[in-house]
Amino acid sequence: MFHKPIATTALVMLMASAAAAQDQSIIVQSTTSTANSGLYDHLLPLFQEQSGIQVNVVAVGTGQAIKNAENCDGDVLLVHAKPSEEKFVADGFGTERTDLMYNDFVIVGPSADPAGVAGMSDVQAALAQIAQSGALFASRGDDSGTHKKELSLWASAEVDPTSSSGQWYRETGSGMGATLNTGIGMGAYVMTDRATWISFGNKQDYQISVQGDDDMFNQYGVIPVNPVACPSVNTDAAQAFADWLVSEVGQAAIASYTVADQQLFFPNAPKK
Repeated sequence: MFHKPIATTALVMLMASAAAAQDQSIIVQSTTSTANSGLYDHLLPLFQEQSGIQVNVVAVGTGQAIKNAENCDGDVLLVHAKPSEEKFVADGFGTERTDLMYNDFVIVGPSADPAGVAGMSDVQAALAQIAQSGALFASRGDDSGTHKKELSLWASAEVDPTSSSGQWYRETGSGMGATLNTGIGMGAYVMTDRATWISFGNKQDYQISVQGDDDMFNQYGVIPVNPVACPSVNTDAAQAFADWLVSEVGQAAIASYTVADQQLFFPNAPKK
């Protein structure tokens, strides 16, 4: 009889400890570019040291990240497809969307440049020229933020590449790194965010062919998941992470991240 209360007390203490540990962890549903670039390896130890909160990142395409967050499989959403992010908030799944940082998209291609687009800055003209030439183009084809942006640029160029799917237009259904590997393997042009390209290790003879168009601007946003829609959300910890990212300290940490002496992301959260 004497041992039962001790066992019960130990169990209660163990459960309380587990609950406390859970309170100090969150899941971030994120785009692959922020993970592939190494940004989280730079940011998260700084945040965890200051807050004691463990951040676990699920890195998938933006479309999948949004679906995961809508299924309550995360506490914070950090992606780069602003119209979809605004709809996520409008539909009640997020509390508030805040601009976080930006970089840009580029089109990379082989040194042979079969479409003759190297050095161009007009992305619509370059895409039209790629389509007209029949040169291979590898698309992520995965409903990611990069894929959404790519499709919008094709539409602006008045080209429907999907009508040539499997011919000169090849959809990988994969993340950015895998699509770059596939595209380089087949000698295809690829649109990528600049941060992933800078960090990418298998460039071979590839170089940036098209860059500098304002339409290739790439904005990232951060959104805490709404506890009304998802009662399991760790609200306080999620808000703490979002607040830290947009704070002066978090913005400075984003700005300080470089690869090969190049800054990958440029903070632009509104001043509060």
